[in-house]
Amino acid sequence: MKPTWTELLAALRAGTASRGDLYGLSNLSRSQAELAHAAYHDLPVEARRRIVRTLVEIAEHDFEVNFGETFRLALQDADDDVRQMAIEGLWEDEDVRLVAPLVERLLEDSAAGVRAAAAASLGRFVLLGELGKVRERPYRQALDALLTAGARADETVEVRRRTVEALAYSGEETVAERIRAAYHDPDEQMRVSAVFAMGRNGDERWAAEVMRELNSPNPAMRYEATRACGELALADAVPALIELVDDVDAEVQEAAIWSLGQIGGDEARQVLLACSRSTSEALRQSAHEALRELEFLHGDIGAALFDLFDDEFDEEDEAEDEEEETW
Repeated sequence: MKPTWTELLAALRAGTASRGDLYGLSNLSRSQAELAHAAYHDLPVEARRRIVRTLVEIAEHDFEVNFGETFRLALQDADDDVRQMAIEGLWEDEDVRLVAPLVERLLEDSAAGVRAAAAASLGRFVLLGELGKVRERPYRQALDALLTAGARADETVEVRRRTVEALAYSGEETVAERIRAAYHDPDEQMRVSAVFAMGRNGDERWAAEVMRELNSPNPAMRYEATRACGELALADAVPALIELVDDVDAEVQEAAIWSLGQIGGDEARQVLLACSRSTSEALRQSAHEALRELEFLHGDIGAALFDLFDDEFDEEDEAEDEEEETW
């Protein structure tokens, strides 16, 4: 039975609110969120973490809930983990009023994990600005904060690499320079993020660097390079991507299949059709999804898909016939 508002506040205050109770924090007004926040604000840190962690989990699996006001207040929590989880809980929020508190977390928070989360979160406002879906002021505010944080010599690698990834949505030349500098950084994680950013940036100027990294001994680098080839639609990468379908790393295999679906072409289509009959369920599923994407982006494979699924139905019918014969 759903608790009343008074009962929910009492449960929060006592630290006894269940997962079901916490659904009552959805779609709150600002004043209601402030009452709820005050109710659990003085609980021990583990209890506050449990509440915010549970809200994040619920939001990830139920798109009808909205804990935005609660997460906004949690951005000011004294605990680093609570603040970081609050940012993660706001991952889909496109309200430009969120830019200022995220910039504050990025530039002023004492915890590197919070700053890194804020950098990643600001990336969507850079994208919205590039798409013309938000005004110039919040776009510039997000972009400038990311540039500032990424240029700090005493900043951690984790924060700097997240700024590069977030900035990558922008087509400004300053951002391209930042991506290139990250690619030549002595830290390998930064270089991996640079290749990720190249794909997200969508500029074919990065083709040579991305294709070079397809042969990297680092699986994380091969994965990002493989994905970037698809994002950049590099037709010249198809032969190398076909080889990576047999990579020793399963994630690289799936990334290669995805990229082949993005790039298209007869050779890519034939490989994807072959993968769709793989003995590996993961590869079959990835290939089916890539074929659907290939059809959506490039067309001209409807008949092939029909034949593929028709063959599957024939196999199922044969299996059913054999089962009936055994009876």
